[in-house]
Amino acid sequence: MALAHPEVPAARRPGRIWTVRVTGHSDRSASVVCSAACRMPARSRDVAALRRFAEAHAAAHAKAATVRGDASCQCRVQQCSAHQGTKVLCGGTVLLVLRHNPAVGRVWTLAEVCERCAPLMTHARVVGRAAPRDTAKPPVAPGRAARPQASPRPGTEPLVTSGPGTDPSGGRRQPDAPRPAPARLAAESADAGRPAPAGNGTPAGTGRAAAPVPGGFTAPAAGVPQRGVRRT
Repeated sequence: MALAHPEVPAARRPGRIWTVRVTGHSDRSASVVCSAACRMPARSRDVAALRRFAEAHAAAHAKAATVRGDASCQCRVQQCSAHQGTKVLCGGTVLLVLRHNPAVGRVWTLAEVCERCAPLMTHARVVGRAAPRDTAKPPVAPGRAARPQASPRPGTEPLVTSGPGTDPSGGRRQPDAPRPAPARLAAESADAGRPAPAGNGTPAGTGRAAAPVPGGFTAPAAGVPQRGVRRT
């Protein structure tokens, strides 16, 4: 299957072209036509108004069109007729140029051309440029390990602010302190170390005093069972 443009590389799409033209008629009226089959105003004798409309319509096409970076040069397709007598090897960035000859004043041409042909075209000005290619960073080569993160320096460990053995004032973990003894055990320990009262001979835990007897012995208090004494 033959290509529509054999001279255009297959990797590129044909460049686009739009032509807006004001056409006169024998009754001194005129009409505006567009190669893109756009909706145009009705036929009129106000040729100046139609020219202003044609110029604005071409500018609207230039504003709405997105220049394609893979488009082929439209000037080359037309055998470089826009700059006859000067041959150039097409290449470079794709541009969108608007051609309009003020001496004629009835034709506006918008085309995608290369940046080498654009400066050679007469009555043309650049109105668009293809977006630059994405310059994102290349991916990391496979097998290359990521850099390990540096370990924190001594003394920069995070502080512990809660939990057993934590000092609320400083925030660092302290050794577990001995738990305080219950109140009952503390009282018993105090009573055990207290000296016995002197003079009355009252046994601990009773409220009655022992009665002295002759001979230097002390009689037991009442209510305390005594063992039988063998009499001789």
